[in-house]
Amino acid sequence: MGEAVARTRLAYPEYLVQEARSATKHEWLDGEVFAMSGGTPEHAALAAAVAGELRSALRDRPCRVFSSDLRIRVQATGLATYPDLSVVCGRLETHPEDADAVVNPALLVEVLSDSTEAYDRGEKFRQYRTIPALREVLFVSQHAPRFELYRRGDSGTWELHEAGAGESLALASVGCPLAVDDVYRNPLP
Repeated sequence: MGEAVARTRLAYPEYLVQEARSATKHEWLDGEVFAMSGGTPEHAALAAAVAGELRSALRDRPCRVFSSDLRIRVQATGLATYPDLSVVCGRLETHPEDADAVVNPALLVEVLSDSTEAYDRGEKFRQYRTIPALREVLFVSQHAPRFELYRRGDSGTWELHEAGAGESLALASVGCPLAVDDVYRNPLP
C-alpha cells in the first residue's frame, strides 16, 4: 500500500469525489486513502504482456480483461483498489455506492514490485480472498520468469500452482492457459 495522503478520514462518497479529480490513483480502506505509486518499465511491460495474452485467449469467450484503471471493491472489507489486471466473466457487477467499481472479478493479476510485494501477498491477498466471485489470483514476478497462481478449490481453500521458464499454467477461472515464456518474451535489445 502507498503512503496515506491525508490524516483526516474520508467517507467513501468523499473518496469518490477526490478520486474523480485526481491524476493519481488511490486505494481506500476504512476511511484512509493511500496513494498508489507508479511502476517500473518492467512492471508495465509484464502487465501489458499478460493483458495481451489473456485478451487474445479470451477473444471468443464471455470474459473481458481490464487494466489497472478499473477499480475493484471488496465488499466484505470495503477495500477499493486497482489490481494490475482484472478479468470479469459473464455479467459485470458494480458496487451499489460506486458504479465505477466492479465487485465480481473471476481473476486478479498483480505484478509484484519490491515496494508492494509484502502487501500484495499479505493483507491485500487476504482481502481479495473474500470476494465471492473470485476464483484465482496470479502473482507475476519482476525478478525471474515465474508465476504463482492461487486458485480457490471446491472446498474454499486456496491452492498454490507455480510455473517457471518453459512452463504454462491453466487458468481455470477463465478457461485458458498462460505460458511463462510468452509473457516474459522481450523483443527489445
